[in-house]
Amino acid sequence: MDSDVILILLTDGIANGAIYLLAGIGMVLVFSVTRVVFVPFGDVAVFAALSLAAFEAGHLPPTVWMVALLAAIAVGLEVLRLGRAGDYRRIPAAVLGWGLLPALPCLAAWSLAGSQAPALLKVLCAILLVVPVAPLAARILLQPIADASSLVLLMAALVMHFLFAGLGLMFFGPEGHRTQALLDGTWDLGATFAVSMQTILMVGAAAVLGLMFFLFFEYTLVGKALRATAVNRVGARLVGVRPARTALMAYLCASLLAGLIGVLIAPITTLYYDSGFTIGLKAFVAAIIGGLTSYPLTALGAIAVGILESFGAFWSGALKDVIVFSVLIPVLLVRSYYAVHSEDEVEEINQ
Repeated sequence: MDSDVILILLTDGIANGAIYLLAGIGMVLVFSVTRVVFVPFGDVAVFAALSLAAFEAGHLPPTVWMVALLAAIAVGLEVLRLGRAGDYRRIPAAVLGWGLLPALPCLAAWSLAGSQAPALLKVLCAILLVVPVAPLAARILLQPIADASSLVLLMAALVMHFLFAGLGLMFFGPEGHRTQALLDGTWDLGATFAVSMQTILMVGAAAVLGLMFFLFFEYTLVGKALRATAVNRVGARLVGVRPARTALMAYLCASLLAGLIGVLIAPITTLYYDSGFTIGLKAFVAAIIGGLTSYPLTALGAIAVGILESFGAFWSGALKDVIVFSVLIPVLLVRSYYAVHSEDEVEEINQ
């Protein structure tokens, strides 16, 4: 292995790490606010990629029907809940929030399908199409059990992944798709080494979005509300922060990140309806390195996972995933050894 090969592997590893960084941020955000390990994060990213592929093929993305189905179920549940509580005045707002607002990107996709619209507009529409997916699915499966134990929430998140996998197969089919590069060309860094513009775009997007999230949590009222809910849900409720609303914001941010990831990785790899599980697991490894709480440690873990995957693929393409996931075992052992368990957690486990 010479220096040129090492540079190529490092470049690929940093590009993959940038994707896992964004996914890890989304998983840490959702877990810190809702205590849910958002397993189907990668599935949402794949739906964005497949939606963009459908736009490029001149078809209406099947994501439209998926969002319509989830929105109809969510509206029905919300109307039923408000009807049982006798709060009929809030039903129009519930229909607007859970039914009509998710339909807006669907209408935009309907108008763009088969048209000669600019590629950037189709990329934006593919991202916006998946933004309602996580909030709607969370309203259906997770909100009714929001106060359950972390283990129950994890099981529900796994159920959500299998639900998304089934919906992906039903709406998108078993075929794999790859989209056109968002940026063409390469950047020559020497006589024998060059970096593709798509790789630079991936790393640059991860850096910019990471900085934006830092500023969002540090200097905005909504970001501070999310942080307050993450630190103390009961205390946040006492000062007027509604955990249900902050959870909705967390899922919206996670869906937006997943959509960005989907359109970034679609040009460099062929994606299938079930490809998201592997992406989510590798992001979970990065999030575990950060303890599911620290964004800087999650960023370092994501870069480490990306580089390890790149070198692992060079040594053995068949075992690259095994090499990455094997890192999870010592990380969990170290985290478990140094973790401080409260009495509430012990009682929750015993129950």
